[in-house]
Amino acid sequence: MAAPDERPTVPPTLPEPRLPADDAQSALGPAWFSYTANGDQIVWSARLRGMLGQSPHQDEVSRKVLTRYVHRDDHAKALGAVTQTWSSRTPVRTTVRLMRADGGWFDVDCRLEPVKSPDGTVRGIRGTVTDVSARERARREIARLARRGETVQTSLIDPDPATGLLTRDRFTDEIDRAQRRGGGAVLIIRVQPEKHGEVIDGVRPERNADLLHRAARVLEGVVQEGALLGRVGPSEIGLLLAGTSWPMARREAELLVEALRSQTFVLPDTWLRARAWGGLVRFTPDAEAGSHEVLIDAEHAWRQSRDTDRALTFVAHPVPVRDRQGSYRTRVADALGTDRFTLYAQPILELQTNKVTRHELLLRVLDEADGPQSPIQVLDTAERLDAVYDIDLWVVERAMQVAAEQPDTCLQINLSGRSVGDPRLTDEVVRLIEEYQVNPGQLTFEITETALIGNLSEARRFADRIRDLGCELALDDFGSGYASFRYLRIFPIDLVKIDGEYVVDLVENTQDQVLVRALVQVCQAYGIHTVAEFVQDEPTLRLLRELGVDYVQGYLIGRPAPLLSGRLPTA
Repeated sequence: MAAPDERPTVPPTLPEPRLPADDAQSALGPAWFSYTANGDQIVWSARLRGMLGQSPHQDEVSRKVLTRYVHRDDHAKALGAVTQTWSSRTPVRTTVRLMRADGGWFDVDCRLEPVKSPDGTVRGIRGTVTDVSARERARREIARLARRGETVQTSLIDPDPATGLLTRDRFTDEIDRAQRRGGGAVLIIRVQPEKHGEVIDGVRPERNADLLHRAARVLEGVVQEGALLGRVGPSEIGLLLAGTSWPMARREAELLVEALRSQTFVLPDTWLRARAWGGLVRFTPDAEAGSHEVLIDAEHAWRQSRDTDRALTFVAHPVPVRDRQGSYRTRVADALGTDRFTLYAQPILELQTNKVTRHELLLRVLDEADGPQSPIQVLDTAERLDAVYDIDLWVVERAMQVAAEQPDTCLQINLSGRSVGDPRLTDEVVRLIEEYQVNPGQLTFEITETALIGNLSEARRFADRIRDLGCELALDDFGSGYASFRYLRIFPIDLVKIDGEYVVDLVENTQDQVLVRALVQVCQAYGIHTVAEFVQDEPTLRLLRELGVDYVQGYLIGRPAPLLSGRLPTA
């Protein structure tokens, strides 16, 4: 370790090591080293040599010390301490990691002291070394646990932001737990604003959220102890009555629906009353229906209440699987036939050209009260009841129409895992491309990473066939599910969409930066383009450019907008 203001001279041959008598006699003496600028020589104590796993008579010149004995991540720290000792002429303490001959490493506290000439100038440094591996290991473990505490969600009970109730997924999990423990019932209440005796359709989403929030507070005040409430739809609240008898559950349901119907709700800009309809379903541990099926039955029951203009519908026994599937397929067919599904488009910016070169097509469900809604609930139910194929086929055909009318655009089309694994889909895509005379290069089919693919062999066949046609394949929500990297090996993916959860706080969250950087590097190694979702501000956009992301999507680039007469919205 040469002095910062002197250029050491290296003699042709190094002198023989000079060891103090105590070190020559025992390897159990103190661990130390000394450096002399004249000759650029490091002398090690026998104890330190033993700690490093080196030959007892091996010496080094200073320029080899950092690269051979100090952990590479501590090079700057060690050099800084030496420089400070030399320039300040005072002792300096530091903690670094030293490398052993076997490739392992250990932690040491090092006290560096200047060795001065009679005239006061510094001619060398002496360092005393103490092994503190146990202490530093414990410190690192505490730091590691702290980082995990910051990055791992402390609770799975994510409240719905508008109501403070359980989300639909968490509510479903609680039904599963209750079903394993015994019987009970699930009530779903549809809440819709009413004024002067008439139901109000098409209210603003924020007003509907305010109404549902206040309805949740009313229900919390009257439900029995131990009951759980969740938001299970845009205008629906679910109540789980675990371990409750059927007669008691019926009385509870009647009380809750009547409480909402008789309440006057004061909103920020108006007041109104609510029309409420309920569907109550009983479940047992040995029932064929699981949590999702129980929810589907309860949703069907409240719709029966609304259609027949009564407050409640009771389902004492689970609906047979075949009947449930048939009922839901009928609802999907009705929705398709009455234009209750619609498409929105969101622009995607290519960072290399800084131009919008793609649009993602997004399915929306037209709710009779609240306008366009996310299709997550509908698609989740449709997938579980094997009724999603018709929805996906409807989306694909509408996408072909748009692509045919606008041949200069590229469209990204979302498909469910079940449809990708359906052998009928491949033939339908080929047929529609030919029918609408679409350039296959305009089309990118997105598979949701968290989706359950029904048949991997058929899904791979679909992927290979569409890529043979000239289409591309994308993996959505990358990093959010269990099969991310496996899918990269199974499917010929062209483009990966990094889950927005890791992008929305990217600038402030260093852990997310590490993860996104790693995902981009993996995709680059595999020859895959990357898209970052949920980009909402310029600092995030700049950071994504630095990380090497290829495309970005989010409110900063453009919000989803409805297709007008089958054409993409203009910027």
